[in-house]
Amino acid sequence: MTTIETGNDGFVVDAEIIAEALGVAALVIQGLMRPNVISSRCEKGVGEDEGVWRLTFFHSNRAFRLTVDNTDQILSRAQFDAPRQRNGTKPQTM
Repeated sequence: MTTIETGNDGFVVDAEIIAEALGVAALVIQGLMRPNVISSRCEKGVGEDEGVWRLTFFHSNRAFRLTVDNTDQILSRAQFDAPRQRNGTKPQTM
């Protein structure tokens, strides 16, 4: 697999990319996503950002964001603090 692929159900991101950014082993990424220990958000660009997506992964108090284009190429990567609110939900990051 290349690092990112688009499938019928959305994007598939290589676990190595997510693991390196969030500081966990690649072998456990899928297992951490099932119970929502690692959660994700996909945002589609509109207007001048048409054809660009933001894929954001949340784990503990950290977030990792990939910006990708319509050919599945990574345009940018970012890591940042994303503290969870008291009720366990993530604050909005728009």
